[in-house]
Amino acid sequence: MKVNPNFLPIIIAAAIAFGILLGGGLNFSEQNYFLVKNSKGKLNRLLDFIDNEYVDSISSDSIMDNAIDNILGQLDPHSIYIPASEQTQVAESMKGDFVGIGVNYYMYKDTMAILKTIENGPSEKAGIKAGDRILYVDQTKMFGRKLPNDSLFAKLKGKEGSEIVLTIFRKSENKKLKIKLNRGVIPIKSVDVALLLDKNTGFIKLNRFAGTTYEEFKDALDSLIQKGMKTLVIDLRDNGGGYMEEAIAIADELLKDKQPIVFVKNKKGTTEKTFATAGGSFETGRVFVLINENSASASEILAGAIQDNDRGTVIGRRSFGKGLVQRELDFADGSAVRLTIARYYTPTGRSIQKPYIKGSEGYGKESESRFTNGELYYKDSIKTPKTPQFKTPKGRIVYGGGGIVPDVFVPLELNQGDENTAYLLQSGLVSHFVFEQLDKDRNAFKDLTFEESMDKVNTTDLYFKTFQDFLATHEIDLKLDKNKSLAKRYLSAEFARQLFNEQKYYELVLKEDSMIQRVLRKD
Repeated sequence: MKVNPNFLPIIIAAAIAFGILLGGGLNFSEQNYFLVKNSKGKLNRLLDFIDNEYVDSISSDSIMDNAIDNILGQLDPHSIYIPASEQTQVAESMKGDFVGIGVNYYMYKDTMAILKTIENGPSEKAGIKAGDRILYVDQTKMFGRKLPNDSLFAKLKGKEGSEIVLTIFRKSENKKLKIKLNRGVIPIKSVDVALLLDKNTGFIKLNRFAGTTYEEFKDALDSLIQKGMKTLVIDLRDNGGGYMEEAIAIADELLKDKQPIVFVKNKKGTTEKTFATAGGSFETGRVFVLINENSASASEILAGAIQDNDRGTVIGRRSFGKGLVQRELDFADGSAVRLTIARYYTPTGRSIQKPYIKGSEGYGKESESRFTNGELYYKDSIKTPKTPQFKTPKGRIVYGGGGIVPDVFVPLELNQGDENTAYLLQSGLVSHFVFEQLDKDRNAFKDLTFEESMDKVNTTDLYFKTFQDFLATHEIDLKLDKNKSLAKRYLSAEFARQLFNEQKYYELVLKEDSMIQRVLRKD
């Protein structure tokens, strides 16, 4: 008799049911422990049964992946399964480095084109330049093939010190070159930039909390202090978090001895309290923390510690609202599970985790609703619980649930309804457009100073109009006329990044940034 393939979801559902029993039996009595063992046996027997007897060919690995996803889907939105195909990249990002050749690239048409070489990396030292096309890696053809980006990138990675031969085409000189180089350790930076906004005000932009974040932050902080910094601005906008230990270490540099940083409570009610230690590098200067709706997790730990200790001023828009702590379980096949094991609380004792009782879909809709309910433009539209209330040491009232509400609200720099423009202008699409414009005649910018290059970009609306056409070509129906000055700012900043460096990009972007302007106000 032929088995109907439609019965497969029932098999998966059964596996999920056993998984839920497995999770529910932990920490119970000895009798329930043996029930757990039997449930494990049933799940394994079911998978073996499918492997040996199911009428159609099917991967038991894919069944297990789906089962794990569905099991975790019954928990909270931050307990997740990471497939082996993604885990390597995730792990590298959190570690803070990988072994490669040190380039940022863009698949332009069917060829790997170099956007920029990483400073002091193997490619820069070997003489590879922006605009070069990689045709071959050793004997492997890298153009005219529909390979996924991760497959192409894998060809550039390998063991530290291993030799690689690149065949490149340099369009600006119209010639083909063979270049030998040795792979090296390439940092994945957490600190995008550290600079002085004026003679006394330092600025540090953090994009994540990875294994090297505190070390990078400390180097940046010390450098700015040596330059005379009296006021520090930490930009956590769009920083989705990472390792909480890194956020704690950064907070410790800013808080005085024995000031609370964060409390963590697990399901048993055990609470771990973390306090600052003596000797922080910047315990007395003024501090501002910038946040927005995408600042989450470790970002909220740092912002909460600053706010709840009356240490500084939090500026921006309400943060995401993630007050849960995960631990990672690695599997032999390279995949991993991140499971929520505790909640964290800010120094005043508040949980800033937003509700997830409606499941992942409802959780996502809460974030989406901020674009429609007006809270990105008007502080009065922020929807958070007004109880319970908590008091800071100076008696200020702060609230739990739904993120960190800033001390000073700064709306989006756009008209309501134009939110997509803000995210577009910070996306890879802008860098791809600028690359293509430079690629038409890179030599036209070759001997220009920074000021001369920016004059060339901004004197007319040529690039603004061309970018509008570029969007239309990519079937993006977005009119930029109402936000012309903002669009031109990001376009010129991207030209500065690709022609010069990351610092020049931020110098231009921050010059008219509304949150930065609020920091620099003398009131």
